[in-house]
Amino acid sequence: MKRRGYDRTQRVADLLQKALAQILLEDMSDQRFRLVTITSVSVSRDLSYAKVFVSVLMDDQAKIKDTIIALNRAAKSLRYSLAREVKLRIMPELKFVYDESTAHGFRLSMLIDSAVKKSEE
Repeated sequence: MKRRGYDRTQRVADLLQKALAQILLEDMSDQRFRLVTITSVSVSRDLSYAKVFVSVLMDDQAKIKDTIIALNRAAKSLRYSLAREVKLRIMPELKFVYDESTAHGFRLSMLIDSAVKKSEE
């Protein structure tokens, strides 16, 4: 038997991920947010906090850090926009975190590709 709490938090997380992606793409004026991909959302059991994992389509670590800082500064307005899109009794506070797994996977893939090319030569 599944625990109901997990299912609900997962459904809310998926809903927030889709709505946030839409808002970042269409409603925000900051051009840096167009390069942001929301990889996952983790919501606390009481739905008061949401950790939003993002990847940024650029290699410059300083610019990535600036983008994450800008996202966290915009968190209140994003939360307000989310509240208009998603009908929840409690809208979670948003905290944006850089998801290194996507970038790490991309680097590994490039290393593997270069190793395969060298072995073919």
